[in-house]
Amino acid sequence: MATLSIHFDPAVIARLTSASGDDTIHVTLSLGGDSPTGTAAPVIPHGPLAALMQAELLKPGTVLTFHQRRANRSGRAVVTAEGQLIVDGHSTPFPSPSKAAEAVTGNIINGWTLWHIEGDGRTLDELRRELDTQ
Repeated sequence: MATLSIHFDPAVIARLTSASGDDTIHVTLSLGGDSPTGTAAPVIPHGPLAALMQAELLKPGTVLTFHQRRANRSGRAVVTAEGQLIVDGHSTPFPSPSKAAEAVTGNIINGWTLWHIEGDGRTLDELRRELDTQ
């Protein structure tokens, strides 16, 4: 009988233990192993974020956040290997930054200027401009 072994990074365990009942936790599993049959085919990003990902300015697993002080709203999303955004509280990934932002705010909004990379604070629009200068 085959055995399935799942190893989580300590940061994932910390996130799971600190989650409230209203949080949505997304876990992505990829096949791997010592044999060639256990390796998964590489995922090629598509959609609006693909160029940033192919230039390695944006990586799968990158956390994006925003906070609108006046509206007292915050959002958090994670970039998938396919170039989509998984937004906390939503079960379906969004194909573009603006669609993901609209899901959180309830308004049509420019997600390229709203979403920031957690940690360094750059917006997706700044990354796009950086790509244009390369």
